[in-house]
This record gives sequence, structure tokens and C-alpha cells, in this order.
Amino acid sequence: MSRKTILEIQDLKIYFNLESGINKVVDGLSLEIQESEILSLVGGSGSGKTITGLTILRLQPAQAKVVSGKIIWQEKNIFQLSYDQMRSIRGKEISMIFQEPLTSFNPVFSIGYQIAEVLKYHTDIKQKEIKKYSIELLKKVGISQAEKIINDYPHQLSGGLRQRAMIVQAIAAKPKLIIADEPTSNLDVTLQAQILELFKELRDSLGLSILLITHDLAVVSKLADTVAIIHRGKIIEHGKTKEILNQPREIYTKQLLEAVSV
Repeated sequence: MSRKTILEIQDLKIYFNLESGINKVVDGLSLEIQESEILSLVGGSGSGKTITGLTILRLQPAQAKVVSGKIIWQEKNIFQLSYDQMRSIRGKEISMIFQEPLTSFNPVFSIGYQIAEVLKYHTDIKQKEIKKYSIELLKKVGISQAEKIINDYPHQLSGGLRQRAMIVQAIAAKPKLIIADEPTSNLDVTLQAQILELFKELRDSLGLSILLITHDLAVVSKLADTVAIIHRGKIIEHGKTKEILNQPREIYTKQLLEAVSV
């Protein structure tokens, strides 16, 4: 039985106008993400992978011009939606986990406050139930001292706890898609393995789709169902993870594999 396509990117082109000329950072990218799929978008620095993830939520920097293409979500082209319509999608239907949680959390508010803001804006959970539900979510991602952590500020948490708290913020409103941009790159090997296992558990228990943006094929081999290799703003290879890792067709993919033991 085939899975339903939940997000489709059609011939996306994003250009930066620089003094030295036009940088075609995304140049005709097409990609589909299926229901309950973990798809990894893999490429080196400057390949266009992060800007693609940001553009799905229309969070790309101001100097990035979407020249052409469509991003279809729930049968709607996100480029035709209003600011308020996009704001209601962010966090509720599509969430993003950034590479460095410390810079993504607001330093002056507690972890609990910031999770509560997502729940207040995007769910019907009553005010008096929000703290209890937030603690349940923190425990769901393996934070045993959730009652204490909920009152802490981002800088008071270790890297692993911050990453888990950011995952809670991302899943709080039960979105259908999570975009995870290099979510384990700043963690040690043990924590990295724990976070990857957590992503699998969340996909299985919540039915999430995950777009994993990374340069690391070792991470991909442990987590992704499918892989799309991006190079110079184009998808050059796309298929099942095992097939791509065991029988890469493109030279660039082979170079990525040579850079890491998978």
C-alpha cells in the first residue's frame, strides 16, 4: 500500500543576488515527502539543503528570492498563503528543529513557558492543563526530571536536554511534519544515538513525517527511510536509504560516503 504524499516541492528555484553575481542556491529542486516517512536531504555546505527547509516554512532570509516553483502543503501552494495563514501552519502543522537550540530558545523565558506558548496558540488545551501536559511531553522524550526542567531556563540545561526540550516544543501541537536541521551535529556520539532513536519512536507513536537535513550519511543510515542527495541546488540522487548507501550512482554521493564510515 502506497503512502500518501503530504508535501511536494515542484521545480523550486531560490537565487541570491550578490555583488559577484547571482548565486543559484536552489536550482530546480523537486521532492516529495510521504506520510510517516523519514526522508533525509543530504548535501555538503552550500548545497541548498538548509535554505530548502527554511523555505518550506517561508522563513528564508530576505535576500533569498524565490524565482519559481511551488511548495504544495495540504493541496495549497504555500507561496500563495497570507502571513496569518503561514503563521497558523508553523508549529501546528509543520515544525522545525534547529541545529543549535540555545540560539533558538528565548533566553529570558523558562522552557515551560516556551512550550506553553505553542500549546496556547495552536491547541485547545485548557490553561490549567498546559503544565501537566508539558511535563508529560518532557517525560515522553526521556527527561526524567521533567518537573524541575520545566522551570529551568535554556542556558541551565545541558546540550542533550536542550535538544530534547526543543523536540518537545516541535511536537507539542502534534504537527504532521517536522523539519530537523542537523539536529545531532553538536551532540556526542551517545546523545546522538539517543536522539536518533527518539525520532524513530516519535514517528512510530505519533505518525510524524520527518525531513532530516544533514551532511552526515552515518546519521542517515541509522534513521532515514529514504535519501535525497542535493548538490548545487539540485536533487541528483533519490531512493531507499540502503540502495543509495550500498549502490550510489553519482560521484558526489560516493564522495560523501568516502568521508564517513557508515
